[in-house]
Amino acid sequence: MTINIQYVHIGNSEAMNDYVTEKLENLHKKFDWIIKAEVHFEVEQNAKQKGKICKIELSVPGPRIFARSNEDQYEEAVKRTIKDLETQLKKRKQVFNSH
Repeated sequence: MTINIQYVHIGNSEAMNDYVTEKLENLHKKFDWIIKAEVHFEVEQNAKQKGKICKIELSVPGPRIFARSNEDQYEEAVKRTIKDLETQLKKRKQVFNSH
């Protein structure tokens, strides 16, 4: 699986790169048919609350899978986004198994 991480209007973070890579590798162990992951970190400029955005798009057989979350911390945003992706991947796996 190829992982591409981009930071929009914020500086790169090796710690975040490692954290996201570890979480996506764990996801890849469960769903080995994931081809590629595109990760985007953003900060919402005029946010009264939260404002740390994580977007992840997975290339898998069939339509791509996308999830986005907005939290107080990037780590929380990553956790929520991965959880949403895992739910979608489980649904996709059920479709594969039924055919």
